[in-house]
Amino acid sequence: MMTQDIHAPAPPRSSAPTQARSRILIADDQKDVLEALKLVLRGEGFEVDTAMSPGAILAAIEKQDYDAVLMDMNYTRDTTGGIEGLDLISRLRAMDGFLPILVMTAWGSVDGAVEAMRRGARDYIEKPWDNGRLLSTLRTQVELGRALKAGQKLADQNRLLQREGFPEIIAASAAMRPVLDLMDKVGPSDANVLVTGEHGTGKELVAEWIHASSPRAPKPMIAVNMGGLSEGLFESEMFGHVKGAFTDARSERLGRIELADGGTLFLDEIANVPMAQQAKLLRVLQTGVVERVGSSKGRQVNVRVLAATNADLRTEVAAGRFREDLLFRINTIELHLPALRERREDVPPLANHFLRRHAARYRKPLTGFDADALQQLVSHNWPGNVRELDHSIERAVLLATGSVVRAGDLALRAAGSGAAAAPGRLEEMTLEDVEKVLIQKAIERSGGNVTQAAQALGLSRSAMYRRLQQYGL
Repeated sequence: MMTQDIHAPAPPRSSAPTQARSRILIADDQKDVLEALKLVLRGEGFEVDTAMSPGAILAAIEKQDYDAVLMDMNYTRDTTGGIEGLDLISRLRAMDGFLPILVMTAWGSVDGAVEAMRRGARDYIEKPWDNGRLLSTLRTQVELGRALKAGQKLADQNRLLQREGFPEIIAASAAMRPVLDLMDKVGPSDANVLVTGEHGTGKELVAEWIHASSPRAPKPMIAVNMGGLSEGLFESEMFGHVKGAFTDARSERLGRIELADGGTLFLDEIANVPMAQQAKLLRVLQTGVVERVGSSKGRQVNVRVLAATNADLRTEVAAGRFREDLLFRINTIELHLPALRERREDVPPLANHFLRRHAARYRKPLTGFDADALQQLVSHNWPGNVRELDHSIERAVLLATGSVVRAGDLALRAAGSGAAAAPGRLEEMTLEDVEKVLIQKAIERSGGNVTQAAQALGLSRSAMYRRLQQYGL
């Protein structure tokens, strides 16, 4: 066995772009191999430390955090079996379960690669290596490793969000930090909050958290899907009615606003309220007085209003489809949720959360995702956001046959775009797949306006929302 030492990293030789300054530990018993690897990696902006024996690798890991380890499988002269490397992988995995380990050897074999992956290696590189593949593989594993570590720190980062009785919000990404900070500030207040974001980003979950953090938490939060209320039923559902107010009014009924008295009223898809009904809703929110259909008696209510929409309400105001005074009434504070593709660091912890839930529900002994499946999850664009991720994991749990979810179990679209299949594959699609594609395209054409998309497809708003829920859009 050759002696070794740890070499401090030198400044990079070029300014090649990298997402961040990643620190890599490379290990081999041949100095010329280490020098060649250093030349390649430092030229691409990586910080590099080196080691020449298993003991030195373990010592380096104990002293320094690394984004990945690129290591040889053999260190004792005249050995080619890779036993040292396999043993080392197990020990490294025990020290840091999220550290990406890439193994390489000139004496590699399929059996050796399989065993290395089984022990916990993320990928396998044969000597002589191809620089392009080496760099691509390394960058991918660094990104995945960082995402997994972010998930590991999730409990500490979200400590304020995991209070007793609060909905669990999984969000460790930088994109979500301002959102969480704002939630923490406005939650205990009585301010009206408008939550915006694409379909499936978790707007109702955020509303539930805000309600739970407020003094109104002991009282109910009444959620109303405004897009699912027909104009004929709007007043009866929202304001209530007295017996005999109309043909089917056989008994007195409290409206949603009265049911929320003392608590919180959550108006989901607020942009889909017709103009004629917006004026009536505004009057109640301004005065705090509700008149049931068929009665002239006003009843005082005290509600906090949380509203949500995927539409740009200022654009709707400019187009004459939404009242500006109603917008002012509901958005004392506006809170925007980023799309899942803008917070990819949250995909692994979210996926693991859904995996645990669905595995327990379906009694499947699943422990996690393999590397390819995790890479697909992180790179997918998720047009349906968190809701689509949840549905995809549930489907994968049902399809999985081993102890981990594999890429084939996910059945995600090619290239992770979430786009529709090519026209040439139409005959291979199910009727549900075709309907989902048509709905996605209609929503894209309407700029995210669900009402317009429903009209274009010849669907009622309530039928459209049922399909959005069904397909995780």
